[in-house]
Amino acid sequence: MVDGYQPLTDSQWQVIAPLLLTQRKRRHCLRLIVDAVRYICRTGCQWRSLPAPFPPWSAVYYYFRRWPLNGCWQHLTDAVKQADRLAAGRAATPALVCLDSQSVRRAPRVFEHRGLDGGKQVNGRKRQIVSDVQGRIFARRVHAANGHDGVEALRLLPARPAWGPRLRTIVTDKGYRGRFARHVLALGLAHQIGRRPPTARGFVPVAKRWVVERTFAWLTNFRRLAIDYEFTPRSHETWLLIANMTMGLNRLTPA
Repeated sequence: MVDGYQPLTDSQWQVIAPLLLTQRKRRHCLRLIVDAVRYICRTGCQWRSLPAPFPPWSAVYYYFRRWPLNGCWQHLTDAVKQADRLAAGRAATPALVCLDSQSVRRAPRVFEHRGLDGGKQVNGRKRQIVSDVQGRIFARRVHAANGHDGVEALRLLPARPAWGPRLRTIVTDKGYRGRFARHVLALGLAHQIGRRPPTARGFVPVAKRWVVERTFAWLTNFRRLAIDYEFTPRSHETWLLIANMTMGLNRLTPA
């Protein structure tokens, strides 16, 4: 899925190029800009250590910060997810999604929006994602690791999502009982708690919920996401979008 960084292939670029203003005359090639951001996401290198073949790091950083503000990264990711689902013979939007969280250790000198996850003994932040049954991320939220999953997830899905016209069921673990479960029911959705079989011993993949755990494993293969290097949760959420787009492009148009 993410064995290593590879530049965008021509077929991958053709998927996202129509969504960008490539006709406008620019100082730097947008294809190289996207490749440079994907390179940082995959390798975890510092902005100022961006290799010479790419545009200057300041130009790349400008697009990284600007495109979340105008929704460009979200637009690109949504288009790739939709095309990926259609290519897999599924509807453009999911009817069932899985929700779970993962605590991530913080890098040194990152002090804002952090906390201690007492259960996993992780000092940093927690990322919550909503994924379909094949691991595509449809919603994400990053917050301090000491935040309760169910309470923080209320802000992840404050209303029936725009990407969920077909959405019927949300599968979670037991940490999302209580307020979040009542909120889901109020939205007209079904809430299921994935449980291990009572007779199971050792590691047993929980039906449906194992998919979101696999997605977390994929995310840690992107070194920028293996540890939280970001000063703000919004930047971390942007990297989740970029990683999700990369995984979708790899599935949709494998090299």
